[in-house]
Amino acid sequence: MASLEVLIGAAAAVVLLGVLAVRASVRLGLPSLLLYLAIGILLGESVLGIQFSDAGLTEAAGLGALVLILTEGGLTTRWAAVRPALGVGIALSTVAVLVSIGVVGAALHLILDLDWRTAFLWGAVLSSTDAAAVFSVLRGTGVSQRLGGMLELESGMNDAPVVLAVVLLASDDPITWLTPLLVLYELGLGAVIGYGLGVAGAWAVRRAALPATGLYPLATLAVCLLAYSAGQLAHASGLLATYVAALVLGNSNLPHRSDVLSFAEGLGWLAQIGLFVLLGLYASPPRLLDALVPALIAGTVLLLVARPLSVIAASAPFRVPWREQAFLSWSGLRGAVPIVLALIALQEGAPNAQALVDLVFVLVVVLTLLQGTTLPFVARRLGVIASEPQELGVDAAPLGELGADLLQVRVPPGSRLRGVYLRELRLPRGAMVSLVVRDEEAFTPGPDTRLREGDQLLVVTTAQAREAAERRIRAIDRAGRLARWHGESGR
Repeated sequence: MASLEVLIGAAAAVVLLGVLAVRASVRLGLPSLLLYLAIGILLGESVLGIQFSDAGLTEAAGLGALVLILTEGGLTTRWAAVRPALGVGIALSTVAVLVSIGVVGAALHLILDLDWRTAFLWGAVLSSTDAAAVFSVLRGTGVSQRLGGMLELESGMNDAPVVLAVVLLASDDPITWLTPLLVLYELGLGAVIGYGLGVAGAWAVRRAALPATGLYPLATLAVCLLAYSAGQLAHASGLLATYVAALVLGNSNLPHRSDVLSFAEGLGWLAQIGLFVLLGLYASPPRLLDALVPALIAGTVLLLVARPLSVIAASAPFRVPWREQAFLSWSGLRGAVPIVLALIALQEGAPNAQALVDLVFVLVVVLTLLQGTTLPFVARRLGVIASEPQELGVDAAPLGELGADLLQVRVPPGSRLRGVYLRELRLPRGAMVSLVVRDEEAFTPGPDTRLREGDQLLVVTTAQAREAAERRIRAIDRAGRLARWHGESGR
């Protein structure tokens, strides 16, 4: 057995290699998850000879990593961006999943001669888009906030119903008319638990006045992990509870918000690196060759038939334009989640589960190469790229016993704050701009100071005036100095 020093050194080397792989993936135009998988395969039995075949440990690590990835996704998703897409996002994570399971299951029953229950199990495993793949690839394509919000909501929420479907289909328990009600109960209760803990956690973190900045990210992460645990212990969907709690926290006025998001982003990357390397280590290349033909068959059905039909079924009632429907069809990215789902089926003792794990592994690699590398091109060809202004960044830090807050505001390109005089901000009583940093030089502003793009403002505000001050700044950012005249409240 390797010593602790060797294990720590090996883990650190893998993480450093994974970080460098991010830069390499940008240069090569490849999704980073493929390089992580390659690192795992390189370390595995067929190359460097590390033997690893513990499916239970891989499944547990996969679920743990998925919790961290959903936490990062929820914290970094802006409610203003996804709110217009809420209906479509929910439909994609429910209706589209059912259609995909039905279409893929029926096709695999007819083509591969699987029994109906096994065929639908395979369809369920393949039906879930991957949060890590979507969050890492989609945000670099430049699509509109509404379209991006649809896909982010889908990838953040569809894991929960799919996990329930896989567990039900992989077990020997009979499926009755009560089964759909059980699924609805688990999803509904998971969402309620996540929302309740998210609201309570945001309230507690805002009022804690913790003695160190680094404690705020830890407290926020703990709330999200608590949501997962509470959801599972209540026999509800812990994954949905995690994502909802993170979404609520990420859209609350958290102290040191930028530090919280940076910490969550780092944990998300660490979870992706560890998960994909572990999956690559678990894979057996000789078995993967045997799964190539079935994987290509399943991938063709999924990409060309099931995904387009499921998108149409979910988005048609919301009158989504055909160009956006086409992009949604092509951007249903698969990643670690289907592999983890296949491992759940293996642990549940489902028939042909090992063949399913190998098939899904090959399928994820093929579809990621095909879709991940062409997604920006497809977005440009379909004309769904949007030139939207960057969101105003407001970071807050409590000033402890002073009963005040310090807001740090950066004026982004395209902001309506540009050209506004400080006197026109009309901040509420108890709030004032104390410092402006421009071109790396700081100065004390006056009423006639005119804001420019790239300026950083330090706003000192009492605790009572903080929310109103932030709303006022956001309102002017969106609608200019006549924000109230245009009915913009900054919410």
